[in-house]
Amino acid sequence: MKTLLFCLLSFTLICKSEEIPKGAKALIDNYPQIKTYENNRIIFKDGSSLLYDDGKKKSFKELLKNPDLEDQFTYAYSTDTSFKPLEANFDPGRIRNEEFFKKIYGSKKESVRTNLKSIAWCPKIAGQTIRITNVNGIADKVKQLSADIDKHPEFAKYIKNIGGTFNWRNIAGTSRISMHSFGMTIDINTSFSHYWQWDCDCTNEDAHVKYKNSIPLKLVQIFEKHGFIWGGKWYHYDTMHFEYRPELIFNTSK
Repeated sequence: MKTLLFCLLSFTLICKSEEIPKGAKALIDNYPQIKTYENNRIIFKDGSSLLYDDGKKKSFKELLKNPDLEDQFTYAYSTDTSFKPLEANFDPGRIRNEEFFKKIYGSKKESVRTNLKSIAWCPKIAGQTIRITNVNGIADKVKQLSADIDKHPEFAKYIKNIGGTFNWRNIAGTSRISMHSFGMTIDINTSFSHYWQWDCDCTNEDAHVKYKNSIPLKLVQIFEKHGFIWGGKWYHYDTMHFEYRPELIFNTSK
């Protein structure tokens, strides 16, 4: 009898474990502020929670404007360097639930600012000082990233005079907050970058855009190794943009 009860209990625990969606598990595995997933909600260690899946089918514009946490995994990010023509609106990482990132990094400019740390950016080949959030040890991860890039003088022109890191603002032409507001993004040298809004001279998400890129994929791979996704892998391309999103880099399935 005891053996039977033990087996039933073990089976129940296994079932509960399997019920956690892969996206939810990716968030739990990569953000230490999260305690668990229960009843379709991500539970934070401070006792607050966010809905994981609102059950709604959404258009691309709706995904951008009002995503739940599950929607962030709509498009799988790939570290594959063999490029194919990107399908319209295939933007892995551009679907962002703002409330989640405010929980992780700070809900206001000043609360984010208190966690910023100044670090030397590629001292051998760039020699800049940049400010990066220290939440979840990201500033130290950027130091490691910087040290790896510093071994490649051939990348100097791309990572000198970088476009920016922390800047509390909205994305141009939208009411959506930029990830630069959280101090976990890096825009490299804009002189060698392409951005869909610049090329179409518009902010219309429905505009047909023709992909352009001048950033070496070997440089992209170094960023990805340290948990940064690249805006050059979006249909709405932003090839200067690197964003710390380990849940997408290290967990690419929904």
